[in-house]
Amino acid sequence: MINGAILYGIAIILTGVSFSKSKEKTIQALLKAWKMFQNIMPDVLAIMLFVGLSLSVLTPSLISSIMGDQSGALGVVYATIIGSVSIIPGFVVFPLGATLVQNGAGLPQVSAFMASLMSVGIVTLRMEKQLFGRSFAYARNAAAVLMCVLFSLIIWLVMAWI
Repeated sequence: MINGAILYGIAIILTGVSFSKSKEKTIQALLKAWKMFQNIMPDVLAIMLFVGLSLSVLTPSLISSIMGDQSGALGVVYATIIGSVSIIPGFVVFPLGATLVQNGAGLPQVSAFMASLMSVGIVTLRMEKQLFGRSFAYARNAAAVLMCVLFSLIIWLVMAWI
């Protein structure tokens, strides 16, 4: 894995190259990047706060009992339901999944949780029905739930086979 210092060094070098080619464009790009950073930072901080508070309330033993390896198929169902009603940006889903696994959650359950977070939209169903129609919205969400369970089953089978 590439060290963060190396990536920062590459970014600084390439910014310097860009600055030497076009000072105005580089400054414009840096200002635009800064505005994007400012726009996304409240969401990132809110999500970090939510995850931190959740992990302080949800002990590893509670996470393990709800979504642990021993929770079995019921854990997959719980994880799919919890993921279906949550709204979390995609770039947070993977670190959250890693944190859950580190705190005792099982891989099949976490895969169902992560897949449902990104594909099932119970909270956004009303808007989706208005935009795409009732039957399409329900069909898409039902197919997404089935795919989440299928992903979880595949991971479960692969883990049992290994």
